[in-house]
Amino acid sequence: MAHWFHRNPIKATAPVSFALGPICTNAQTQKICSDLRMLRAQLLELLCDPNKDVTVVKTTTDNYFALLQGFLQALDDNSGESKLRHSVKFKWSSTVLSNAVVTQADALFELASMAMNSGLWYMKHAAKIAASDEVSMDEAKEVHKCLRTAAGIFKNVKEQVIGRLLETAEKGTDLDPKVVEAYFQQSTAEAQEVALARAVEMKHSAGLISSLSYETAQLFITAGGSLDQLDAASVGKWQKYLQLKGVFYLAHAHCFNGDALLAKDKCGDAIRALQESEKLFEKAESLCKEYASAKGPGTSARPDQHIFFTRLGKQVKITLDKCTRENGFIYFQKVPPEVPELEKKATYGLANPEEFQLPPPNPMWSADIYNSFDLSLAPAAQKGEKEPEVKPVKETDIYQSTKEPGTFSGCVIS
Repeated sequence: MAHWFHRNPIKATAPVSFALGPICTNAQTQKICSDLRMLRAQLLELLCDPNKDVTVVKTTTDNYFALLQGFLQALDDNSGESKLRHSVKFKWSSTVLSNAVVTQADALFELASMAMNSGLWYMKHAAKIAASDEVSMDEAKEVHKCLRTAAGIFKNVKEQVIGRLLETAEKGTDLDPKVVEAYFQQSTAEAQEVALARAVEMKHSAGLISSLSYETAQLFITAGGSLDQLDAASVGKWQKYLQLKGVFYLAHAHCFNGDALLAKDKCGDAIRALQESEKLFEKAESLCKEYASAKGPGTSARPDQHIFFTRLGKQVKITLDKCTRENGFIYFQKVPPEVPELEKKATYGLANPEEFQLPPPNPMWSADIYNSFDLSLAPAAQKGEKEPEVKPVKETDIYQSTKEPGTFSGCVIS
């Protein structure tokens, strides 16, 4: 199946030992640090492979975040941030700025970075399922939920975490609010594509499909607009994908609005709507070529080769020809110069992000254990000490099959 989704690479990170030395004053504190090191390594390995089971990834993510809680919040009688928050240094790369490696001694930075990676994994897992030769209804539901889960994670990072970081994110890095917003809008839009494809497949009313298409287009347009002020050499390809999807779904909206108008015997208006759809579809085709030639990171999509894309072009032509013939034989209506207004608020099918919540602290944590970490015993920093490097991540390929399924939309979910 032709590739429908653009995916940026997973973030890379340097190994973290959580070796706090004499700060750990007993076996329990040492075990917490040892388990954190082990869980982090396990989670990073899982996130490199979109084939992994959602339950396994979620469980490992929750386990790591639950144990990390003692480094985020005070777990004794005091409220506020943990005394351990700045005791460990974390180093992360960025998804689109290949040379940008950010280092912070901040457990909240680690939480935000690992959460972003988790959201990216859910997007990749959804794309992996969508690339199957045949997609069942249960698989389509999983794609829909994964994309809403990703959206919920990005929303949480944007609204609950970024503002609490001590250091302002470098422009274009993954914790830049504009980048997080783009990921949030993209994953929400792609989840909505699932509902839209279902509406087309089940032949719901043209009016509903048109309004849902418009809403989906706006999400992609907003996502692309979030990247306007960033370096085109880094985000240009990603932005072209978001722009072409936005234009494509506007063409989709006007096409089905034309169908709805024809059903109301407004043939002149239908012709004008379909002319607009034809113009937008041609623009989407042009953007597909620009996207294909654009430089930048990520797994390339090929939407212009996807059956859902090509069938819209055929549908626009067939319906426009039909309306033109009928207008010459039956309706004799003038074609207005203005494009008929779209129904801009869908009543059904809108995708809502799955709410993301941190798990409660691991039971290994208690006030006594928390107080057993003694920062006064921290050894002095060693000058010239070599820090671990951030090495490129070797990811499992998302797309392997190129066989087209035979359903109307080409794929239940896209």
